[in-house]
Amino acid sequence: MAIPLPASRPGNDTVHANGTAAPHPFDPSAPPPFRISEIRAAIPPHCWVKNPWRSLLYVLRDFVIISALVAAAAYFDSWLVWPIYWIAQGTMFWAIFVLGHDCGHGSFSNSTALNSFMGLILHSAILVPYHGWRISHRTHHQNHGNVEKDESWVPLTKKTYKQLERRTRILRFSLPFPIFAYPFYLMWRSPGKEGSHFNPYSDIFAPNERKDIVISTSCWTIMAVLLVYLSFVFGPTQIFKLYGVPYWVFVIWLDVVTYLHHHGYEQKLPWYRGEEWTYLRGGLTTVDRDYGLINNIHHDIGTHVIHHLFPQIPHYHLVEATKAAKGVLGKYYREPKKSGPIPLHLVKNLVNSFRQDHYVSDEGNVVFYQTDPYLYSY
Repeated sequence: MAIPLPASRPGNDTVHANGTAAPHPFDPSAPPPFRISEIRAAIPPHCWVKNPWRSLLYVLRDFVIISALVAAAAYFDSWLVWPIYWIAQGTMFWAIFVLGHDCGHGSFSNSTALNSFMGLILHSAILVPYHGWRISHRTHHQNHGNVEKDESWVPLTKKTYKQLERRTRILRFSLPFPIFAYPFYLMWRSPGKEGSHFNPYSDIFAPNERKDIVISTSCWTIMAVLLVYLSFVFGPTQIFKLYGVPYWVFVIWLDVVTYLHHHGYEQKLPWYRGEEWTYLRGGLTTVDRDYGLINNIHHDIGTHVIHHLFPQIPHYHLVEATKAAKGVLGKYYREPKKSGPIPLHLVKNLVNSFRQDHYVSDEGNVVFYQTDPYLYSY
């Protein structure tokens, strides 16, 4: 029998009857024994270098593939080909989003003008308001793991959860509905938060950012109008097949990937409030994922821990930077489960998380997701 030592915090050793000590299971909410500067020092200097030509080559690669897929689908125009096209093209739309994501973090290049120009092109092409997203995503990175201030997939408090209509709760936590959420999030944000990524006067943005929002909303509108025009030229059915269905496949990718980077790990991970939250502790609750063949296609965004801590690192250095940082991170780095060619193993993580991770306590500075046992009962 193990006799606990007189200490209140998880993570202390226990003493067995024979006098030997046995380590307590690792506590992911314990303050790490290292500083962010130590992680930074472990990463090779060249990993911080941004090469705009290399970034532009990735853009060229992706647009060549997208164009080839459109040409092939339009040429064959067969229902044997369309489902393959939709999955492939939707995945490429997601890859384009990740490159625009680099622009938003300034890891595409050292030029703010080039980052904004390319970000507007890349994200407007897939109906994302670039600057609106860039600013709210910056808030997410600056406050990740903070129950009160995080922006993306932020947990509901129990009080907010209970205030939702039953139908809303079920839709929010029943697949497949949550993996189609992104366009609605852009328009109205998450429950408990107000504002729109399209409105320059939204609370998300500072007054000096309103001009950027007008620009990105205008670019989004131009793309939407272009799609309507093309629907008149080629027919709405053809544009729906060429663009509409891949767009929703892209939305699924975005929602699934961003959710799994912050939820669904085998062990419950903490969320913080008040003085317990720090940038480092919040970043260490992110999760790396292996997407098999998709890793290279979507620019290794599965290497998410180092990306969250150091978003200035270009995507093509994330794998190397992660390997270099593991020695410092120790148990705070959770090695992703290896994937087959298609990351089907992640379906279980996704399903289990939506069944179990419903809300967090209204009180406490270190909290974990709790489950509503009556959510699906009638």
